[in-house]
Amino acid sequence: MSILRTWVGAARPATLWAAAAPVAVGTGVAWGDGSFRTDAFLVALTAALLINVGANFANDASDARRGADGPARLGPTRAVASGLISPRAMWAGVAVVFTLASAGGIFLATIAGWPVLAVGAAALAAALAYTGGPWPYGYRGLGEAAVFAFFGLAATVGARFVHDATAPGAAWLLAVPMGLTATAVLVANNVRDVDTDRAAGKRTLAVLLGRGGGRRLYAALIAGAFAVLALEAGLGAVPRLCLLGLLAAPAGLPLTRAVFRETGGAALIRALKATARLHALFGALIAVGAAL
Repeated sequence: MSILRTWVGAARPATLWAAAAPVAVGTGVAWGDGSFRTDAFLVALTAALLINVGANFANDASDARRGADGPARLGPTRAVASGLISPRAMWAGVAVVFTLASAGGIFLATIAGWPVLAVGAAALAAALAYTGGPWPYGYRGLGEAAVFAFFGLAATVGARFVHDATAPGAAWLLAVPMGLTATAVLVANNVRDVDTDRAAGKRTLAVLLGRGGGRRLYAALIAGAFAVLALEAGLGAVPRLCLLGLLAAPAGLPLTRAVFRETGGAALIRALKATARLHALFGALIAVGAAL
């Protein structure tokens, strides 16, 4: 059981909402369009979660190799850096998880065609290159852009596309606020880790902007997500019932205050987890509005 808990911890379950929420939104759009398929939804959700888990496993192994998860790091224990899982075992876990995700992608391609495979392959490559490979873009301030692209645009539009091989404008528009809140999850993480990341040479956007700049970016992402949704629904570019997503806005205010005020590890860990839950709530409400 302790081994199982270690692997579950390495999967970082609190962050998996980042993958589930955009799939819910894309599925809500499909439901509202009358094109929903149960098999496409279940496989897309499973594949998205597996890609997120595989990315977390790869990040655990790569950061340990580069020394970014040293003793001074705040947050949950990292499995490879702490010696709980060997690098070889962790990379084997990455291979297993990505193989299962690829199998799901092949199934979805039988429904929606080759674009599913192309997007899936790009997502796997991005997951591996985030902190691994010869040019880890997560160490060069590009992690937030990748999260917006894959956990916002690709996940939301892709989750709609797999039902009938179409990508209506509403899916693209709703992908923007989803990408903003998903990116806020990473920014909350990087604001917490700004000191240890700087010491390890990991130049995240929070390191490049400084702690204050990272906090302002977080606030802009949270506020921007709700503003964009309000504008899109107000103009009728997406279903007006997607305005249900604004019901999550009050939860964003205390989170923004916490990120601005807190410096302790425990408080910022709570803020990170709460941001992931906000992202999930925001996505669930938008999905319901799109479906109705």
